[in-house]
Amino acid sequence: MIMLQSTRRRAFPTLPVFLSNKPGRIVALGFLVLIAVVAASASLLPHDAYRQDLIHRNSSPSLTHILGTDELGRDMLARLAVGARVSLIVAATSTLAAVLIGIAVGAIAGYKRGWVDSLCMRFVDSMYAFPDTLFAILIAGIVKGQLNQASTVFFKPVAVLYNLSGGLFGVFLTLSFTSWLVCARLVRAEVVILRSAEYVAAAKLAGATDAFVMWRHILPNCLPVIIVAATFVVPSAILLEAGLSFLGVGVDPPTPSWGAMIASGVRSMQSYPHLLIIPAIVVGLTLLSVNVIGDALREHFDPSFRSHGGATS
Repeated sequence: MIMLQSTRRRAFPTLPVFLSNKPGRIVALGFLVLIAVVAASASLLPHDAYRQDLIHRNSSPSLTHILGTDELGRDMLARLAVGARVSLIVAATSTLAAVLIGIAVGAIAGYKRGWVDSLCMRFVDSMYAFPDTLFAILIAGIVKGQLNQASTVFFKPVAVLYNLSGGLFGVFLTLSFTSWLVCARLVRAEVVILRSAEYVAAAKLAGATDAFVMWRHILPNCLPVIIVAATFVVPSAILLEAGLSFLGVGVDPPTPSWGAMIASGVRSMQSYPHLLIIPAIVVGLTLLSVNVIGDALREHFDPSFRSHGGATS
């Protein structure tokens, strides 16, 4: 009898196995947990991220203000905590949207093949022709301009969401439009392989529809690849959000953002270097930690990744 049940290629690692004898992974995961805890408890900190104290502006780190204050006397730790919340929310939502778009495009292209595959992949290739950052700036400028004006009935509800989120919705749309390409390519490549599997052929012979085969047999086996794709999207989303805010087309002020804090620190770098160094270190360590965990997941789900220079820490 032909078995109709598909089998997963590689099991998900348990946390002890994932972290055993890997100090780099432990440090990276611990830092990300710390950032998440600080972001979640931002409202519990002794200082308000929006409260200005012009008498104590540009203060160096002290017992009162652990990381000092900015040019308006606002507490740097509180602003970093709220900025962490902004970055994590944007990264999570835009990654989810980008992965969903990538799954849809990649799965349809890989399963249908023929002209559908060619059309989808040529569109993906054309998107790759644009530099990510420049394309994100272009989309962000268009989105920000349209949502600020809200001149048509169609943009009215979206503009309300944009204003209520302090500009976060515009950044979310921008990153969603520009971050799905990697996921689409990876999923498409995996679906092309899985569509020729014996259990897929058996399911079709048993009368299963294409939608059932895709949902029940192919997509579950694509889950490791989807997770790997997400590890590419998350650091890119954090970096792009910081870059957009740095250039002034990201989150609207006075909402704190790591990129906006770095931009503010650049203007006073010589006189008050802590305004630049502190948020830059936080962004750098966050990206490094996400990449370490992402490389570890890629190494687990794709052992050949190790032989091509993957992280083993």
